[in-house]
Amino acid sequence: MNILDILKTSSIMEKDVANYSVEGRIGEGAHGLVFKARHLPTGREVALKKILIKNLEDGIPINVMREIKALQLLRCKYIIKLYEMFPRGMSLVLVLEYMCSGLWEMLHHNQQELTIPRVKTYAQMLLKGTRYMHAHYVMHRDLKPANLLINHEGILKIADLGLARLYWPDGGRPYSHQVATRWYRAPELLYGARFYSEKIDLWSVGCIIAEMITKKPLFAGESDIEQLAIVLQHLGTPTEETWPGHSKLPDYHKITFPESTPTSWTDLLPGVESEAIDLVKSFVLYNADKRISAKEALRHPWFHNRPSPAAIEDMPKPNINKPK
Repeated sequence: MNILDILKTSSIMEKDVANYSVEGRIGEGAHGLVFKARHLPTGREVALKKILIKNLEDGIPINVMREIKALQLLRCKYIIKLYEMFPRGMSLVLVLEYMCSGLWEMLHHNQQELTIPRVKTYAQMLLKGTRYMHAHYVMHRDLKPANLLINHEGILKIADLGLARLYWPDGGRPYSHQVATRWYRAPELLYGARFYSEKIDLWSVGCIIAEMITKKPLFAGESDIEQLAIVLQHLGTPTEETWPGHSKLPDYHKITFPESTPTSWTDLLPGVESEAIDLVKSFVLYNADKRISAKEALRHPWFHNRPSPAAIEDMPKPNINKPK
């Protein structure tokens, strides 16, 4: 039975709805509302994502379908869990793990909580979730602090897989370049690349780790052009050696930028220890093929040097009753 068949079937609807007690509204997404609820048979807190289906003939929005398929495929401690889904009138309700906070909130409201040991632990959680996604040939395509949620145990999980896509290791198929939030968007996407790989996620990971350490975005442009200009200004004008094939990207010839030499990483990340800089710059490379993988990054010396990553019992425990 496909999802449209489920929506047209009313016999299971009341039973499933009766299993949940809605406790409040969390927020509003692109396709509907998100509520905090309790699963009555188990007492488990969940998030109900209610997606309005405007026209059955048009089907489920494509990014919702992608999120469902990705969540069904990915079963990892560091990726948000989809428990089930059921119809409710002209809506489809996704029952998701309830996450009471997120990395965005930590960066904007609780910076003092982000000590280096805790940053290392969050980075390990992010890398383990990313490693799992990539091992299953899924690229997220929108990794950013707002999509990294934290539960009441202090565990960080990758969420919002609406842009996720399966990819083939040998490439060969085009994708949209209009993905990833600007500050975390890899330079090949800024130049309009249609052929890319999971390596775009790794650029985002490097930007996120740098932001956790310094408490400010690594590259913060106000437009796509300014974003690209900032990246080129700091990493230097690319060459065929540092970025093979960049001059063949679709938008390369649409705009030119002044020649620039690379900014020193110690100036870009002032006061940051050398091992942390080495990890960040291993992700933030023009040449996607040379970006360190999540699996390799987990073995980086930064995680093994003092101070050690914080134990889970020493991680911040968000208030479970506070809406995101």
